[in-house]
Amino acid sequence: MPHQTSVPSAQPLLQPVQLGALKLPNRVVMAPMTRSRASNEELAPTALHATHYTQRAGAGLIISEGTWVSTDAIGFINVPGIYTDAQTVGWTKVTEAVHSAGGRIVSQLGHAGAASHPDHHGGRLPAGPSAINPHEMSYTPDGPKDSLTPRALTAADIATTIDTYRQAAANALRAGFDGLEIHAQASHLVAQFLNPRLNQRTDAYGGSSEKRAQFLFDVVDAVGSVWGSDRIGVKLSPYWNHGPAFTADSETLAEYDLLLKRLSDTDLAYLHLVGPEPDTGTDDTFTAFTHYRAHYHGAVIANLGFTQASGNELLERQLADAVSFGAPFIANPDLVDRFTHGHPLAAGSRDTYFAGGAEGYTDYPAVAGS
Repeated sequence: MPHQTSVPSAQPLLQPVQLGALKLPNRVVMAPMTRSRASNEELAPTALHATHYTQRAGAGLIISEGTWVSTDAIGFINVPGIYTDAQTVGWTKVTEAVHSAGGRIVSQLGHAGAASHPDHHGGRLPAGPSAINPHEMSYTPDGPKDSLTPRALTAADIATTIDTYRQAAANALRAGFDGLEIHAQASHLVAQFLNPRLNQRTDAYGGSSEKRAQFLFDVVDAVGSVWGSDRIGVKLSPYWNHGPAFTADSETLAEYDLLLKRLSDTDLAYLHLVGPEPDTGTDDTFTAFTHYRAHYHGAVIANLGFTQASGNELLERQLADAVSFGAPFIANPDLVDRFTHGHPLAAGSRDTYFAGGAEGYTDYPAVAGS
């Protein structure tokens, strides 16, 4: 469990907490958000990224947008990677700027797997755990396109993929990040391995819930060989419902229960857990995080749809140790100050979320005097 330091009369979101080796001055975490601003051939972060993240350095912790661990991992346009020297140099400038502003930032490592498209790979099929179409949408240079039936990863491919995570972790360390998070949520590669509809392997990586989870544990071990486990987080979304492949039915949730218990033994800095979407007929947020607490005994960052009030309530009930906010950080770079002083939140322009450039990215003002 995290080390907690009490601050008299402060709302829970504003109290410091320690997650593994990560010492946070508050419990307001900036969630990873794809914003498609790496519109250069290298897919390297730019000065625009440095400005964007530095403006939000008041967060207790910033989790970077998901960054590709290799060219094979790409599944969305203009998203930066962390597998080349140029990308690593770009991220170094980001971390230096964030640290100069007093912030902390971890790198989220991602791989789209079968939820990609040949347009991202020179015409080659993307790869997944099995040759099964996940029926996802991939955003390509020519617009959104449906995924196809992927090629199945061979045992050698899996070993190579795990090594790309290890190298990306080494690049993140070289770039000056404070830690890293493994993207294991939504419809991407790790979640594909966990999913019995998409993973029908009969080797060490399929056939039972324990074997389907082996890829994730091998990735955790690989990045752990570079970083201590106390600076590594994992993000999971057990309640993810999307298309025919991802359904948060009772069997899926039971398998995630087993996974959470196994992850309790890994000494991670934190587990970043996504709750259910509201009004989907599944558990409500507080029921979900009560359930998570019963199965995972380490530090938890809670995600999805929280407000200042619900985030404080979740922490008061000790159902999580920090709360991550996505959309509120888009239009409110000074979100923590707004929570502190009771300033109203600005609304973001959805038309600019993935538009590229500074508009809707670095041009949202802080409250005057904030």
